[in-house]
Amino acid sequence: MKMIPKDKKGLIEAAIGKRKCDLVIENCKIVNVFSGEIYNGDIGIFGGFIAHIRCNPDELEISEPRIEGKSYYDARGKYIIPGLIDAHIHIESTLMTPRNFAKAVIPHGTTTVVTDPHEIANVYGIKGVEYMHNSSEGLPMRQYILAPSCVPAVLGLENSGANFDYTDIERLFKLDRVIGLGEVMDYIGVVNNDTRMVEILEAAEKRGLFVQGHAPFLSGRDLSAYLCGGAISDHESRTGKEARDKIRNGMYIDARESSISKNVAEVVKGVKDFRYLSNLTLCTDDREADEILEHGHMNAVVRSAIDAGMNPIDAIRSSTLNSARELGIINLGGIAPNFVADLVLVDELEEMNVEAVIYNGELVAEGGKLLADIKNEEFDIENNNSVYVNNFSVEDFKLKVDIDNCKINNGKIKANIIKYLSQHTSSTEIIEEEFEVEDGVVKLEEDSDIKFVAVLNRHNKLDTKSIGLVKGFGINKGAVGSTISHDSHNLTIVYDNPDEAVLVAEDLIKLGGGLSCALDNKIKNNLQLSVAGLMSTKEANEIAIKANEMKNSLREMGITEMKNPLLRIVTLALPVIPKGKMSDLGLVDVSNKKIIDVVKK
Repeated sequence: MKMIPKDKKGLIEAAIGKRKCDLVIENCKIVNVFSGEIYNGDIGIFGGFIAHIRCNPDELEISEPRIEGKSYYDARGKYIIPGLIDAHIHIESTLMTPRNFAKAVIPHGTTTVVTDPHEIANVYGIKGVEYMHNSSEGLPMRQYILAPSCVPAVLGLENSGANFDYTDIERLFKLDRVIGLGEVMDYIGVVNNDTRMVEILEAAEKRGLFVQGHAPFLSGRDLSAYLCGGAISDHESRTGKEARDKIRNGMYIDARESSISKNVAEVVKGVKDFRYLSNLTLCTDDREADEILEHGHMNAVVRSAIDAGMNPIDAIRSSTLNSARELGIINLGGIAPNFVADLVLVDELEEMNVEAVIYNGELVAEGGKLLADIKNEEFDIENNNSVYVNNFSVEDFKLKVDIDNCKINNGKIKANIIKYLSQHTSSTEIIEEEFEVEDGVVKLEEDSDIKFVAVLNRHNKLDTKSIGLVKGFGINKGAVGSTISHDSHNLTIVYDNPDEAVLVAEDLIKLGGGLSCALDNKIKNNLQLSVAGLMSTKEANEIAIKANEMKNSLREMGITEMKNPLLRIVTLALPVIPKGKMSDLGLVDVSNKKIIDVVKK
């Protein structure tokens, strides 16, 4: 794939000096991600592309006249790097709409993102993907979109608001900025040659499109089989060993620094001594508004890689040229003639504080302020309430025991429960414990770190719901619920008191989605996300204020070890992260891809 200038003849004439450039950036230190050098120079831009670079890196006895331009920008000796690329993101997880997301990240130097809208696709199907595409038109940044590959994440283990097969994927490939297939999360389906995944992968590969991967903990023959399926990247690597194994097998590693999983340091430490780092890229995956405002976006991820011991130029290359090559775009992510003129001025490479941002040859941000005009636009989908839950009562939040089919000893039953390994990970295991039964209902011990978890389908008025048990979740009192519940985004609630679970459910339905918590039989706090139950139409600063209030409430309820307690609940129902998860169909044994009994028979 190549970006084509609208005026090729004019670009050539500007390069040779027969025509003035539109913009000339003078007095900059050019960071060359092809050679790894830094040298002084001026950059001439025409029609959104780099026409010529005036420089003398070998310090020869030559003299070249000033590049003639219609306008000039004095970089004042600052470093200039290519525009930053986020190799993997779900814009929905920033809690912002695409337009408000652009307002927040452009001043931090992000000029291109590769977004997989499978969050909203699980709520609204194709209509949701079309919204993310149409609402990001005409922005002063590039939002490439991937066709979601796994809606729902795993067939038969959960119900969502849509069910994509290869025909839906092929329809989405026709949208202008859809450049590939979104993260292939059903890695077990790929390894086992499940028909659905085979057909979806073939739909992408026969068009020569980019196929994004998702392969947590895969190694050996399973990894080989997954790669043979067609995916070329992975953002789920958490250890240096995992990253090394995958790079050795030709895979791109999108080292992730999200609001929930911060893996850059471990990945970088594991691979930084490799001779070649061309298959290392950087991404945010899920980074929320308050973190973007406080720490930055891709510039903050680059900073994390440098802090982990990576050479600054290598870190910048990993978020520019490497990412573009991963996508197959041959003239993006570098500073060279015929490359897209996406450029970022920074004061010091190690700090990555952004001074100015140029997108398609135009100055769009300076001094941390957005200069480009991004108009607010309304879309019908933003005004719909997506939370449909059939009538329910307190009884629906009690874990009931089928006395005739369960073995009860001394008033106790054995149950499979989800156990978190720590508050710092979304990984879990399934263990067995005993519980008291009273009047056919499972009772929890007072002050126990075991809680109930209920998942209620909120899509298309399906009446599927399940109740299970979770240990080590973090709260020691009250109830917390969310319609952000990857990836089917059903209504998920963790609680010990069914009355408080009902309060949270009713609050989320009224809000049209978001997060809510109850304590002492009343709503304590909430965060409204009325767009698909995932996003707000408010801008980053307003969302950040409400999000931080919600986080403080969750800390008061016991989730104190996580930096971002807002995200504790969001992966509890994700059946592609080992080993135990809860869906609207029941307790999921992720590794064996099946629903198992909560109460043992």
